Amino acid sequence: MTDSKSQITAKLSDAVQRIKPSGIRRFFDLASTMENVISLGVGEPDFTTPWSVREASIASLERGITSYTANAGLLELRTAISDYLINEFQVKYSPEDEIVVTVGASEGIDLALRATVNPGDEILIVEPSFVSYAPLVSLLGGIPVSVPTSIENEFKVSSEDILAKITSKTVGILLSFPSNPTGATMGKEDLEEIAKVICEYDLLIYSDEIYAELTYDNKHTSIPSLEGLWERTILISGFSKSFAMTGWRLGYVCAPEPYAKAMLKIHQYAMMCAATMAQYAAIEALKDGKEEMKEMVVSYRQRRNYFVKSLNEIGLQCHLPGGAFYAFPSITSTGLSSEEFAEKLLIEEKVAVVPGTVFGAGGEGHIRCSYATSMTQLEEAIKRMERFISKNKH
Repeated sequence: MTDSKSQITAKLSDAVQRIKPSGIRRFFDLASTMENVISLGVGEPDFTTPWSVREASIASLERGITSYTANAGLLELRTAISDYLINEFQVKYSPEDEIVVTVGASEGIDLALRATVNPGDEILIVEPSFVSYAPLVSLLGGIPVSVPTSIENEFKVSSEDILAKITSKTVGILLSFPSNPTGATMGKEDLEEIAKVICEYDLLIYSDEIYAELTYDNKHTSIPSLEGLWERTILISGFSKSFAMTGWRLGYVCAPEPYAKAMLKIHQYAMMCAATMAQYAAIEALKDGKEEMKEMVVSYRQRRNYFVKSLNEIGLQCHLPGGAFYAFPSITSTGLSSEEFAEKLLIEEKVAVVPGTVFGAGGEGHIRCSYATSMTQLEEAIKRMERFISKNKH
């Protein structure tokens, strides 16, 4: 068996063998073997998809609509996405030529990179960042280049940070605000400073705006809405977070026609189209799901305020995240590494968090905690974490 396994491994691509498995999974797998665990690790709303959205999907099945859609998605859905982006974020894309419906925003990120990255190209990635960005660039033979941010600047990225990493091989930058894992947001003035550098160096922007609706203090500014950035941006978003539709696996990419057509070609061969019944659900979400979305945002804001205040009170420095549903506290006061802290906390107090190093080297000294769970669970988690810290004082 050992020889057979090594022979099989030898046939795997070099790129796949170089990439590490997702660091998040190890803690989920360990937590699943334990009882009475409070999980702050899952990046998923704890709300159920609104009933009207589920009903629209059921109705499409009852009508027997079970065939493929157009590769780019139902025109009705693409039109609804176009109208939504105009009304909410003042960004205009043609439903016919500039929008592709994808299997989750994750496929959208993959399509955007595959359509534009050549071997040897350098892609700047603002870190800490979502776990898939750097591996996807590496799979294409591109070179992911970390642009680190820090708690001192509330994990925002500056034009100086970006300038320090640009070389003659830099072709693009991957941005995600509001951020997973830090919850950081960027205001319009912050983004306008970055825009000057991006325009000067003619960079392509991959803008992952999956958490755009989940902002608490200031309305989200969509990157392609800024002067000079529309033609330089591939916008990636979806329905998972804002409409509590994670399991439906539905997202979209928007871009100038040449980019959109290139991504559509890849999508045609790799996916054919997104699930038909999910597309009908998404049409209803955009039409009649906004009130429930607003209720979710109010609830998340309340949880954020309680949880972040409590983290600081028990000795874990944490900035107030402006969006998403994550807190990213510093655990340096304990003297433990991020991995050590997360593993010991899970074993000793049965609270599951994600070590910051999963999101890039700049995440060391931090953990990611999702507050997309009940207040009862958050209150108990704080009690357990306070007990843990008192036992593990540096």
